[in-house]
Parts: sequence; C-alpha cells; structure tokens
Amino acid sequence: MSTKFGGVDRAHQRSLGPKLTFALLHGSVVATCLWLAFGPLNWADPTRAKLLALVAVLYFLRHLVTLFVLLQRKVDLSEGLGLTLFIAVFEIGFLLLGAGLLSGEATPFGLWDGIGLGLLALGSYLNTGSELQRRAWKKRPGSKGKCYTGGLFAYSMHINYLGDSILFTGWAILTASLWAFAVPALMTYMFIFYHIPPLDTYLAERYGAPFKAYAAKTAKFLPFVY
Repeated sequence: MSTKFGGVDRAHQRSLGPKLTFALLHGSVVATCLWLAFGPLNWADPTRAKLLALVAVLYFLRHLVTLFVLLQRKVDLSEGLGLTLFIAVFEIGFLLLGAGLLSGEATPFGLWDGIGLGLLALGSYLNTGSELQRRAWKKRPGSKGKCYTGGLFAYSMHINYLGDSILFTGWAILTASLWAFAVPALMTYMFIFYHIPPLDTYLAERYGAPFKAYAAKTAKFLPFVY
C-alpha cells in the first residue's frame, strides 16, 4: 500500500534529522517574535505585542511535543521548510498586527480578548489532548493495528484539526485586527478540502471496514455539523 497521500508520506518513521531542523527553524521564528516584542522597538501597542510573543512561545512548546512525542509518521525536510515559512508568516504577522503596525494605535483589552484566550486554550486541548488520548490507547498491547475511535475522536474524526482551527481563531482575536482572520479561514479550508480527504483515503485503506463504520456515524470535522 502506498504511504503517500495528499503530498504527505504517512509511513511510520522517526526522521529525527528533519524534525530537529524543523524545530530549530521554528525556534528561530519564536526568538524573532520575542525580540520584536521585548526588544528596543517602540510599538503602538507594546503590551499586546508581548502577549502575542508569549502565545508564540506556548505554541512552539506544543509543537515540540507534537514533533517528538506524538508524530509517528515520516517528516520530509521539504515539508518542514514549507511549514516553517507558514509559521513565520502567521506568528510574526500576528505580532505585528497586534502591535499596531497597521492601525497605529493600542486596542484596550476587553471581553473579546478573554474569548480569544478561551478559544486558544480550548483549541490546544482539543488538538494535543486528543492526540495524547490516542497515543495512550495505541500503547496498549491489544490496540496494535486497530483504528482508534474513542476519547475526543468519538465526536469528530479529525478533532485535532478542529482544535487547530479553534486555536488560530482565538489567536487571531488577540491581534485585534480583522486581517488576522485570513489565517484560521485558510487553515480551515485546507483541512476540509485538502488534508482530510486524502487522510480518510489512507485510513480506509489501512483499517478497512472498521474505519468505514466509524466514518459512517461520526462527523468529519465539526460535531453535529460536518
């Protein structure tokens, strides 16, 4: 069976070198965010810039857990380089928007920022929490070769992707700029129309009837909607 689906090689492989390179490149992006927020530059909204830099740090820490603990499939260097570019665009871009680069003014913190932080926490839990549940289940002796359908994945086949969409929506809210919402909108579009279809094809080929039964009764992305 081919392991190439949607441009991603889903063969189980450590690929430690590309993962380390990816992590170091992402770390350099986060370091840039910290310098922009806490360095000598004068922003219209320095407090929001600092908050967004700290959010980038938290996302980086979660990314390390994903790369070196949760992600079992092969990661090509080209994939890491492409994702690093995307990460640089949104992490630095979010910070600059929140710092008031375009608006030229500070936005007082209010209810929407609380909602943004809540969505950030919820999305992180749905993504990483669901993956940790699956990892714990897969380590059981009787789980080898079986399709995981429990925990948070009982509500959505791709609850981890939904978590990222929610996380980035919260992150965009914290920028206090409508321009930032292009990122979660693009990510959600890519998840639904580019990532999920080939992944479902791969899972159907790997697990057969059990996966098809699971897919027939479970939402693909958003519970009770799609």
